[in-house]
Amino acid sequence: MHPAYSIIIFTTASGAGYGLLALLCLFGALGLLPAERWLGLLGFGIAFALITAGLLASSWHLGHPERAWRAFSQWRSSWLSREGVMAVATYVPSGLFAAAWVFVETTEGIWALLGLVSAVVALATVCCTAMIYASLKTVRQWHSAWVPAGYLALALMSGALWLSFLASLFGLAGAGLLVLSLLAIALGAAIKLGTWRHNAAAAKDLTSAQATGLAKFGSVRQVEAPHSQANYLMREMGHRVARKHARKLRRLAVTTAFALPFALVLLALIAPAWLAGLALFLAVASSSVGLLVERWLFFAEAQHVVTLYYGAEVA
Repeated sequence: MHPAYSIIIFTTASGAGYGLLALLCLFGALGLLPAERWLGLLGFGIAFALITAGLLASSWHLGHPERAWRAFSQWRSSWLSREGVMAVATYVPSGLFAAAWVFVETTEGIWALLGLVSAVVALATVCCTAMIYASLKTVRQWHSAWVPAGYLALALMSGALWLSFLASLFGLAGAGLLVLSLLAIALGAAIKLGTWRHNAAAAKDLTSAQATGLAKFGSVRQVEAPHSQANYLMREMGHRVARKHARKLRRLAVTTAFALPFALVLLALIAPAWLAGLALFLAVASSSVGLLVERWLFFAEAQHVVTLYYGAEVA
């Protein structure tokens, strides 16, 4: 599949934003973080900025962005529409919870309930984004439970790293929060590696003979190309990445998204406060770069069955 930069930015930025928002709301509602005004202002400000930037980036991929509002009407059948509805709905309870945190400096009582609701809705939005891809039977690499698991794990990993860094600025990044970040990184890495192994082992059992309905006559080969020049389907669905190039990018993604942040968080556990803050900042920066590479591969390595019509032997 063609890795559109707008969708890569959307999924990585909004994932990090929803992960940070969910953890802020959950920890605040449970009393695990103090309702400190400037922590809330900075934390929710970054979370909402990442979410909004991601949603705006997604509109760049539309041929007519001014018609994006129409997607909301198909929520009964479309995961894309459900994602839009959930994304807008998240702003309401989380906005109220953030206001209570920043202006009233409380997260107790009814505000705690709003915080829990906000955390659930934020993670549900990430699930809806993942299901846009996981629901597509025409893309073998996406049509599995690994995709929503990966989207959730990476969102929580990004959120945990952001929260650890922000908490360190206020002297609140205790061992518990750092250990949570380590566990989130380990979970994200395990699911990503598991996804790649699953995709490599999955059978490529669709052939061009089946696609054309001529399987009963034996194998099928193309006499000539179906089009004399590239068209939309060939550009969007027929993107190919060299295996050697993909291996290099996978190593880069694993190193920058998981290995280096894990080492930096370990350093933050034993380092003095100023060095811990720097290490956590570098962990956030490294994971952000790594997840952009990971998300590029997520799209570039996916193969749509329509490629069978354009010369691919199996899909």
